[in-house]
Amino acid sequence: MKIKNVRAHQPPTPGSPADWRTQLGQIIVEIETDGDFKGIGVGGGGAASIHVVETVLRDLLVGRNASNVEQIHREMCGHTVFYGRSGLVVMAISGVDLALWDLRGKAAGQPIARLLNPNVDLSRTIPTYATVWDDMATQKAIDDGHAAVKLHVERFGARPDPELLRELVSRVRQTLGDDGILMIDAFARWDVDSTLRVADAVAEFNVAWLEEPIPPNRYDDYAKLVERCPVAIAGGEHEYFVAGFERLIDDRLHAVLQPDINWCGGMTTLVEVYRLAKQAGLRVCPHRGCEPFALHAIAALDNEPLAESPRIWFNCLNRAPIIDGGVIQVEDRPGFGVDVA
Repeated sequence: MKIKNVRAHQPPTPGSPADWRTQLGQIIVEIETDGDFKGIGVGGGGAASIHVVETVLRDLLVGRNASNVEQIHREMCGHTVFYGRSGLVVMAISGVDLALWDLRGKAAGQPIARLLNPNVDLSRTIPTYATVWDDMATQKAIDDGHAAVKLHVERFGARPDPELLRELVSRVRQTLGDDGILMIDAFARWDVDSTLRVADAVAEFNVAWLEEPIPPNRYDDYAKLVERCPVAIAGGEHEYFVAGFERLIDDRLHAVLQPDINWCGGMTTLVEVYRLAKQAGLRVCPHRGCEPFALHAIAALDNEPLAESPRIWFNCLNRAPIIDGGVIQVEDRPGFGVDVA
């Protein structure tokens, strides 16, 4: 499978968030080979990442054997090391890496999940969770069959009133019931003091994790937080490459790691994160786990699978798995099993 061409484009994403995720935008990467296979991956970073894909990465890849996925990943990292150890360039590399994995699966005639784990049970359904904003949305999530909910509390600002959040979390827990799984997402709006005050106020409601309460680059603050917080800390959605996760793991900054496969470095990075987390006794729960790329890793590698509901921008792909009755499963098709809409 010699690579003939690498190209990227940005699909329309109506209804996606009015922030940097849409301002930059998701990108689709397509890699063509002389064997008439075409690999498809999704990355992030918008026009800037498209430029990286169609210049330095294309020049590196054209003429190469597409089956050497891990070697190409190492070379892409080295080729961009002066300006791309995190952020947009890694988002571009993620899309390319996923397209290469897609090619690997198509060439083998196997879904990626089976390449990751030959013993994977593709008939197994994976429970899902929905992001909610209040107890009314929680009831809808329950009615739709979700096993868990993540309460998004960004709107309460940088210095939230712990009592107001306690009242909201109490209502959500009452709606969810004692056995339902409840998480909280602060979207990096707080500081250590605010986080501890909120965590102390809501701990009695059996919160599974508190997601990204402070900005992801404040490692010293996370170190202070985990020593005192009564609720498990989750994060990693905005972390890059294995080196970034090694710091989170080695310093025990998070109990739950949430890499985004379309941003963190692709499947090659995610597989390594799973390996390191297993050694450290930490949980991995990928960001946007219901989307087709992360879903294969969850099905193949996760002993405690839970998949986050997908984002609207994945309407740009055909044949992506969908949630049915609160569960989702990998389709038994070669590669990631999707094509461009």
